[in-house]
Amino acid sequence: MSFFTKYRDKADGSIRHYDMHTPGVRVAAVIIFIACLVIVTIALFPVFWVFLSSFKTIAEFRNSNRILPLAFDWSGWAETWNNLKFGTNYINSFVSVGGGVVCAVLFNGLLAYVLGVLRPRGSKVVFMLVMWSMLIPPTTSFVALFLNIQRVGLTGSFIPLWLSMGANAFWVILFKEFFESLPRDYIEAAELDGCSSLGIFTRIVLPLSKPILIVVAIFAVTAAWSDFLLPFLVLNGSGKETVMVKLFSFRTNIRCTDVDILRAVVFAIIPPAIIFALFQKQITDGVAAGGIKG
Repeated sequence: MSFFTKYRDKADGSIRHYDMHTPGVRVAAVIIFIACLVIVTIALFPVFWVFLSSFKTIAEFRNSNRILPLAFDWSGWAETWNNLKFGTNYINSFVSVGGGVVCAVLFNGLLAYVLGVLRPRGSKVVFMLVMWSMLIPPTTSFVALFLNIQRVGLTGSFIPLWLSMGANAFWVILFKEFFESLPRDYIEAAELDGCSSLGIFTRIVLPLSKPILIVVAIFAVTAAWSDFLLPFLVLNGSGKETVMVKLFSFRTNIRCTDVDILRAVVFAIIPPAIIFALFQKQITDGVAAGGIKG
């Protein structure tokens, strides 16, 4: 069977090509494959339903139980995009994502560099506080955070969204674990050559940390793109609303039909879906590398 012959080229995994000579292993492999296929189908069905339903007319959507639309007419997509002026929200989301990625890599990386490489006195206490902060639900601090944003006059600005991406305990831990696995010889050689701590970070540590940089950047893109609560509090009514904030406002828009909202949902999930499809290997490899020492 072609399904089993593909195992000859496997170089890793729990099932190797020589295991497939055992009938029990063959049956188990088929069962696992079928179970994974069922799980994937269940997980992706809502996405396909939203995509297919977005081609329907409002009458067909409300009166028909068919999954497939009667016709695949793309003109409705263009009409929804133009009527809802979704292009401006896309640009706002890209601005939010771009600044968020820079802050996520720079600030989280710098803190992890101090905790994992420089290790000054009191670094263990700081790391303990970082770990402890992961136990606090983020929503509990939104009131104080929003009040402070108002006091410094940053409402209606992307700056609070960018800075919030630069304070993520999980990403600090990922960076720290990866930095600690880097060869100390390079860092010590740079110190002997008189390189400053910041120079070591920018010239030695970051170039050696491309896998974890890619992972954190991808995480920051998806987090910034899908974030709703803070952008809603900071940007609502400013004309700089992101895609997710605009989606929330559709429920009160009298021009929007149910199909328009479905099309808007598809527009919103396209960028993160493309990113995950292109970089899923880097995500899994980078997370694994971030948890390995030595």
